[in-house]
Amino acid sequence: MSEFTLIEAAGGGKPKVAGIAYSGGKMNLPGWKHPVVVDLAGMEIPETVPLLTNHENKTEARVGMISASVKENALAITGEIVSENDDAKNIVAQSKAGADWQLSIGADVKECELVQGKREVNGQEVEGPFYHIRKSVLREVSIVAVGADAHTAMKVTAKFNITNPNLNEGEKNTMSEEKKDLKTVTAAPAKAEPEKKVEAAAPVAPAAKPEKKPDTAKAEAAPAAVAASATDVTATAREAAVAAVKAERERVSAIQSICDGEFPEIEKEAISAGWTPEVVTKKVLETIRAERPAANVNISVKTAPEGGEMRKTIEAAMCLRVGVSADQLEKSYGAQVVEAGMRDMDMPLRQLLIECMKMDGIPYSRGFDNETIRAAFSSVSLPGILSNVANKKLLQSYEAQPVIATKLCSTGDLNDFKENDRFRLTDVGDLLPVAPDGEIKDGGLIEESAKNQLDTYGKKFCLTRKMIINDDLGAFMKVPTAMGNRAARLIDQLFFSRLLKNPTQQDGKALFSTAHRNLLSGASSALSADSLKKAIQLYLDQVDADGQPIAVEPRFLLVPTALKHLAIELTQGATLIMSGTDNAVRPALNVLADERLQVVSSPYLGNSAYEGASQTGWYLFGDPKTVDTWEIGYLKGKRTPTVERGETDFNTLGLWFRVYFDLGVREQDHRGMVKAIGAAN
Repeated sequence: MSEFTLIEAAGGGKPKVAGIAYSGGKMNLPGWKHPVVVDLAGMEIPETVPLLTNHENKTEARVGMISASVKENALAITGEIVSENDDAKNIVAQSKAGADWQLSIGADVKECELVQGKREVNGQEVEGPFYHIRKSVLREVSIVAVGADAHTAMKVTAKFNITNPNLNEGEKNTMSEEKKDLKTVTAAPAKAEPEKKVEAAAPVAPAAKPEKKPDTAKAEAAPAAVAASATDVTATAREAAVAAVKAERERVSAIQSICDGEFPEIEKEAISAGWTPEVVTKKVLETIRAERPAANVNISVKTAPEGGEMRKTIEAAMCLRVGVSADQLEKSYGAQVVEAGMRDMDMPLRQLLIECMKMDGIPYSRGFDNETIRAAFSSVSLPGILSNVANKKLLQSYEAQPVIATKLCSTGDLNDFKENDRFRLTDVGDLLPVAPDGEIKDGGLIEESAKNQLDTYGKKFCLTRKMIINDDLGAFMKVPTAMGNRAARLIDQLFFSRLLKNPTQQDGKALFSTAHRNLLSGASSALSADSLKKAIQLYLDQVDADGQPIAVEPRFLLVPTALKHLAIELTQGATLIMSGTDNAVRPALNVLADERLQVVSSPYLGNSAYEGASQTGWYLFGDPKTVDTWEIGYLKGKRTPTVERGETDFNTLGLWFRVYFDLGVREQDHRGMVKAIGAAN
């Protein structure tokens, strides 16, 4: 049979398909480290299988139904295209135009083994390393345009109709030739009959018969013997002709049966050249093997693969169940694992415990009791899976929480929990003219420092026996979700707590002070157009260690929630409405809009739970990418909280987990910020 044939039925019937879906050899598949060989002896084949386009699991993607079977160590299919949608019409239309198509199978893997040496599979000796798919279930077969294997060459034809044919033309020609041969063979003895009759008529006139001599008698006896011999030859020739016709018919019939209408060129040549059925069979097999592709096999991994892959699949399933996005999971596990996890995302907690026990080789009973729960808690896989799921859920909620401090502060890495000096080098002195002799004067650098120190913040939570029995994974995941939110808010809490305290610096002066030239006070410092202009000027007039302007502009206007909308009106309004008793004429243009200040509002500034909180105070900050303001320090680059399994507590029926975060927030340089008290002292 051909590798893939589309047959258009006569009278408007449904087009039929037949072909080889998998040849039994090696395939290089995405997501598999080594080639894959599917053992057809271990494949479970349903009675009917859907015929899809491009492995799409959609209603409109199904274009037909087929049946599949293993023939000569290959997976063969037959069926018909029943759909009349655009995809089905396109397949048929391109087939008629001579387009090439390929077949591809989709299977669920039940048992997989990595083979390092040689092994015979599907009648072929396969060289390792390769994955031997020992058991699988055929789920679907797809029509695809281009397979993964570069040598795939499935041909699609739709050039003839199925009819109820009479004797085919080749057989008619053969029969005609046979009849012609039969006439030729039987015609020769017919000429002997008159001769025989002539010889028998000679004795009619005995009176005139001359006297015979001995030699003459022998001569007269010869014609009678010839006539008798001719009769025998005629009968023998007739029998030989009949036998020859019968043998030829059987040969032609055998050739037609072998070719089955799918190898017309071989059939035609075999009949005309007098090939035996054995020769025809050999030629057909050679043609099939030459054209057979290493099919594009799509393995849908609902696997029970080696332990690591199984664990990842279960982790992905649990993450999907608690609401972690598939896009985020694909970055960690890959699309293939996430797709497999989607099928198991409804796995109950009881089944999760049993699967973990299976992976770790721990015996389990059919019943689900305290012993089963205790055994599962002692496994390696269960705590690891739950820790990773909790980590991802915590990280998702941590990243979703808005944090103000990360906009205003730079980040840094600390190696321990001791108070760390954070050094920075500052140049001193301007560029000087180069002397006539070409000498360039030496410049200078001074070292300035600030401090930062890490602390560890944490909490613990428990997966209880009650949660497991009630299958309440959601209740368990509420804790890491809340902790993720709190971990994000912790950064703001540490930042605003220290900011509002206005801590003393190494020079003995407060962070915001007139000595540092970064403080506005008094009633005139209340947020307004005039006070904002003064604060901007104060910021721009800051100087470095050698008295030169730092040449950095403010980037953020930080205000309490009570001043948020006033700040937006001042910085983004098209015109500026001035207040006051003077009659000075001012332009309608809002000059503050050109400062491009980004308004940042935080409820921490006015929260009375924090020392130094005020509903009137406000701040200007520079961009932390261009000027040092504050630093958020992390332990060795770990910028997110961590979830770990805790020690099992004998007094608690459950499994403990802990979350902790190593974090420190400190000011770095007073020149990168300005504060306005916003009210009379």
